[in-house]
Amino acid sequence: MKLALIGYGKMGHIIEEVARSRGHEIVSIIDVENPEEFESESFRKADAAIEFTTPSAALENYRKAFAANVPVVSGTTGWTEHLPEIQEACQKKGKTFFYASNFSLGVNLFFALNRYLAHIMNQFPLYEVKIEETHHIHKLDAPSGTAISLANDIIENLDRKTSWVEGREPATGEIGIKAIRRDEVPGCHSIIYESDVDTITLTHDAKNRKGFALGAVVAAEFIYGKKGFFTMQDMLKL
Repeated sequence: MKLALIGYGKMGHIIEEVARSRGHEIVSIIDVENPEEFESESFRKADAAIEFTTPSAALENYRKAFAANVPVVSGTTGWTEHLPEIQEACQKKGKTFFYASNFSLGVNLFFALNRYLAHIMNQFPLYEVKIEETHHIHKLDAPSGTAISLANDIIENLDRKTSWVEGREPATGEIGIKAIRRDEVPGCHSIIYESDVDTITLTHDAKNRKGFALGAVVAAEFIYGKKGFFTMQDMLKL
């Protein structure tokens, strides 16, 4: 495949390495200093663009890629209040978009375990649930998109929870999320169920960023020739 990279920080460099190792060609690299590259012929030739940037830049990056008729795979979080616009572009204008708050295979297995555990815990109201997440100091959004996805999945399966909060003590019916930013931590997420007699903890701790990069490249391979809006559940059939 011919791939474009939107965002060329640490993740962009790792994605480039993984993509080349899988036999793909990088035809365009776009970062803050060359936004005009969206208008280039090389970018328009891309079979897909993999986007890892910032919450403030993401939406406009998607619009520019769609204008060039280039499918997008994105792992940027913190922008999803605009998700209906992207879904509409896929449904009504024939665009292609793959979104994941976390591209790690292990994290997506963790999502499935989280949903199953919440379903079980619906029968045991003596347990209170909370989420803790730790990331590197460069991450701009808090809580992480992964933590929000975990919280939303709990809400769908645990009748006694209806919303999540971060930065204050949760009220009844709320899931508390604690967001920690420390050093160069790739990402650690814990679901904690606690009662008066014991604690049950489910944790995913990423060792490095390579698993995220591999998942993003595999997602680009997955959407090749497809139209529509896709997620990791479509790809992994979880």
